[in-house]
Amino acid sequence: MALSVDTLTWDCRSPEAIARFWAEVLGYQVVEVDEEDAEIRDPKGEGWPILFQFVPEGKSVKNRLHLDLRPATSMADEKARVSGLGAREFRYVEEGGSFWTVMLDPEGNEFCVLRGPEDGWSPE
Repeated sequence: MALSVDTLTWDCRSPEAIARFWAEVLGYQVVEVDEEDAEIRDPKGEGWPILFQFVPEGKSVKNRLHLDLRPATSMADEKARVSGLGAREFRYVEEGGSFWTVMLDPEGNEFCVLRGPEDGWSPE
């Protein structure tokens, strides 16, 4: 029998601040906060719960795991929205006939904003 993912756990220096950032980015809700961690959940019950836990050390190298986020409209709209929440653009990538933007969250963790339907993306 295979295992299933229960929770995505994220190490960070400021669990509450990072949880609030990601809750806004993903449309999740902050459900629990204490001195050591903060948890967010999808209010529709569809996405994984995400737990942000305090670690004393800061980020020092590229993430080994990151989120690829598909916008409902365009990459430009979503880049502007997440930048307004505290993210910053790291680099724009064109590769294999596609394009995306690597962004950094407030603690420098990488995530990608992919192209959306207004950028020519289609699920087919």
